[in-house]
Amino acid sequence: MTASLKETVGRHGVWSVELRSEDPSRRGELDEAAAELEELGYGAIWLGGSSTVDHAAPLIGATRRVVVGTSIQSVWQRDAATTAAGFAEVEAAHPGRFALGLGVSHGPLVKDYRRPYAAMVGYLDELDAAGVPADRRLLAALGPKMLGLSRDRAAGAVPYLVTPEHTAQAREILGDGPLLAPELKVVLETDPAHARETARAYLARYLRFPNYTGNFLRMGFTEADIADGGSDRLVDAVFAWGDETRIRERVTAFHEAGADHVALQVVRADAGDSLPRKEWRTLASLPA
Repeated sequence: MTASLKETVGRHGVWSVELRSEDPSRRGELDEAAAELEELGYGAIWLGGSSTVDHAAPLIGATRRVVVGTSIQSVWQRDAATTAAGFAEVEAAHPGRFALGLGVSHGPLVKDYRRPYAAMVGYLDELDAAGVPADRRLLAALGPKMLGLSRDRAAGAVPYLVTPEHTAQAREILGDGPLLAPELKVVLETDPAHARETARAYLARYLRFPNYTGNFLRMGFTEADIADGGSDRLVDAVFAWGDETRIRERVTAFHEAGADHVALQVVRADAGDSLPRKEWRTLASLPA
């Protein structure tokens, strides 16, 4: 019997858009990095940038036990039948190693965006019919309705750009059983001005999406917090910055709020698509 995702992903993972690169000349580099992450003790690798099983499969093949998940695949990006076929193929080759993270993306990015909750329900219905088990999929849930769907129709939730307070509310909705694996952005910089400058530059891309700004408002932030690239209060809430001790405290806050697993995304200034391998090694010293 395949172990549950909650049992296999461990307490910490890495969230990376760089590892989903489609450049064939980087295949060896990506596979080597994934193998090192496994050896460093991370339980999961989460692939950002609207990733699919096609991005996950090579990394699964290059490792022995780490879970590789999409965080997330948009339901508008690939039809359910194609997704189910890809899932079946990788599951047959590597049972229990792939986590299908799904989300509804954002209106500004999707032509004919409509009724996102209904779209997710319909997509899950199709996956059910195609034999994709609910306990191998996760939803990028922010609001109460999608969190409820994560509880009832999936193995849990992989919320993005959230706070410990959101995590506590999500845990209350999910209950004890489902996996709750929020993403947390990390800036390894001790100077407050430089750290917030790096964080704010990265945050700017997300502040144009109503799904995120609406969630911030639900969490008690104000329009002023969202304006002008984000207030210090907002930046400090959704990023962990500082030295290892400070970052460890921020990760601990998510666990204490109810997270089973925290997916750590390294954010750097002007890093391009290079892999933050030095930073991953540093963060691997976090307690289990």
